[in-house]
Amino acid sequence: MLELLTQFIRHYLLAVQFFTRIPVTGKLAEWVGFSPAMLRASAAHFPGVGWLVGASSAAVLWGLARALPEVPASSWVASVLCTVFSVLLTGAFHEDGLADTVDGLGGSSNRERALDIMKDSRVGTYGALALVLIVLLKVGLLAMLLQLATLPAAAATVFGAHVVSRLMPLFIIRGLPHVGDTQQSKSKPLADQIGNGSLLAATVWAGLALGLLYRLAPDMPWWAAVLGSALALAWMWRLLQRRLGGFTGDGLGATQQLCEVAFYLGLLLAWPLRAV
Repeated sequence: MLELLTQFIRHYLLAVQFFTRIPVTGKLAEWVGFSPAMLRASAAHFPGVGWLVGASSAAVLWGLARALPEVPASSWVASVLCTVFSVLLTGAFHEDGLADTVDGLGGSSNRERALDIMKDSRVGTYGALALVLIVLLKVGLLAMLLQLATLPAAAATVFGAHVVSRLMPLFIIRGLPHVGDTQQSKSKPLADQIGNGSLLAATVWAGLALGLLYRLAPDMPWWAAVLGSALALAWMWRLLQRRLGGFTGDGLGATQQLCEVAFYLGLLLAWPLRAV
């Protein structure tokens, strides 16, 4: 039992180390260790990283909304700073994947050329535009949420969006082959094999989060938020399959970003249907 708990913690900390800027260094990093097999196993904890990032971002949104004066602009300021915090916490890891994916798919209809563009560290016009639009959309949706929902419900939504959006890319890993330069790709250790057990564990992370959301705010249309993320996943799945014949690490980052905003959008579109 103790060995299983130790393994659980090590895999979780490896996921935190891989997907956030939270320092897991020195003796702690030595204790955690690293191997491709461990990185594959850590995939089960990606929604668990969402718990950490989501809870922290929700706390920032809550604190700012409470501290700022009660004027209409406050919801926008709180939304911008909450977004800034989440980007700093994750090192813009997923946003970078979105930019590279849009650059590649927008820059060429040829599969191999698109993959080459995605490996270029420079951000092109398509990628820059995608970043601007996704950040504007995210900030606008959060501001709208703060103006419509109670503060606890808005904070809970931020938490849920970060958790659920980190579950969705795992279905792409499970269902599509990895493509691109497999020797240099950061996502290759994850792509070798994602077992049903890891996917089940990740789903449990997300399921627990959704259960908490329903308990905290039972009147909110959480079903619509999850549906929004699922539709974004289906769209990205089809796009990556059709254009690339599989996925890249950048494509997974893009999927997370789209599923996050789709969570907010789905909930807000279903706002008139909430239980009152």
